[in-house]
Amino acid sequence: MAKNMQPIAKRCKTLGISPAVMGYSKKNTTRNANANTRRKKSEYSLQLTEKQKVKFVYGVMEKQFRMYYEKAAKAGGKTGEELLIMLERRLDNVVFRLGFAKTRREARQLVNHGHFTVNGKRVNIPSFLIKVGDVIAVCEKSRSTTRFKDLAGSDTFVAAPKWLERAKNELSGKVLAMPERDDIDLPVEETLIVELYSK
Repeated sequence: MAKNMQPIAKRCKTLGISPAVMGYSKKNTTRNANANTRRKKSEYSLQLTEKQKVKFVYGVMEKQFRMYYEKAAKAGGKTGEELLIMLERRLDNVVFRLGFAKTRREARQLVNHGHFTVNGKRVNIPSFLIKVGDVIAVCEKSRSTTRFKDLAGSDTFVAAPKWLERAKNELSGKVLAMPERDDIDLPVEETLIVELYSK
């Protein structure tokens, strides 16, 4: 499986996004502070940057991203919004949004290792698309591990988006509705991605 191994802080700086979007609150870099102000970006460069932002945040490689775009184009409605909603529905992203992992990378690893079930069935595919009414929970075997014991006993409030529900001190969550564009806090102009692929 292809993996993006680029340094988080460096890549965030190049794409002009905050590491907080990736789930990292303390990462930062101050090297070469004026690197992005050297020259005016072309239209193609702006479009490419927006695509790279989305790919980097969700951890998707080019081939898979293209597949999502083609599905979004056939779905009807606004292609850019459909694309983001589809990416938001990935199981690894939902695990991250529910607070079971600190970052999407960590969520992807936990899903790969088979720590989660969807409607009672174990799923180890990070790109699995969830639907309304799906219940995502930590497997019974995994609940005894130190990591999930600490998570279950924690009093930390989980600020899940409104389309998801997770009760405090519980290792499960439910999909209440499909995410909408307003629910996605990613600072990206999806219309530029559509323009790039429409050429």
